[in-house]
Amino acid sequence: MSNLVMVLNGPNLNLLGTREPEVYGATTLDDIAQMLTDQGDRLGIMIDLRQSNHEGHLIDWLHEAGAKQAIAVILNAGAYTHTSVALRDAIKSISVPVIEVHLSNPAARESFRHVSHISPVAAGVIQGFGAQGYALALDAAAAMRLD
Repeated sequence: MSNLVMVLNGPNLNLLGTREPEVYGATTLDDIAQMLTDQGDRLGIMIDLRQSNHEGHLIDWLHEAGAKQAIAVILNAGAYTHTSVALRDAIKSISVPVIEVHLSNPAARESFRHVSHISPVAAGVIQGFGAQGYALALDAAAAMRLD
């Protein structure tokens, strides 16, 4: 097994910091990347953070995580969480644990956000803690490495 954790981000997460800051906060994706890189250095884990607005890229990257035998994938699929059976199937097709992350708490938002196609196949779900949720997910990934 490698010491790699892939952090995959879906649609519109490139706009963090400016898109609905009252919901998603003022932290940018670059800020999250730096936070995770620093945390990864302390934990002895390499971080590969990527973002795409295209579902197929996320699927390809999940397959890549499986091929690289990553420790884990931290996935914020954005709106694809609620719509993508293809992402769900990609997660099921790899042996790498996937930790689902949401900046906001989807259960406290619009009803269409209450269903996740990712949660049933994820190793765990962290939601509602803003950017700190990524750090919590990385701690969980590090603990998985030790199991």
